[in-house]
Amino acid sequence: MGLGMSLLMTLIITFINTGFDHLYYKRFLKAWSVSLPVAMIATTIIAPIVQKFVDKITK
Repeated sequence: MGLGMSLLMTLIITFINTGFDHLYYKRFLKAWSVSLPVAMIATTIIAPIVQKFVDKITK
């Protein structure tokens, strides 16, 4: 979940903020190298909490 979400969001946000040119991929990879670990940690911490909440409200 964290991988796909960080990839898609970084692609879009980098494009919106800086546009597309010959250095787009370099900027994207630099931004993604930061966002991927953050997304993985957030997913690891938040996913179990959300799962418990969903289990509680769907019973």
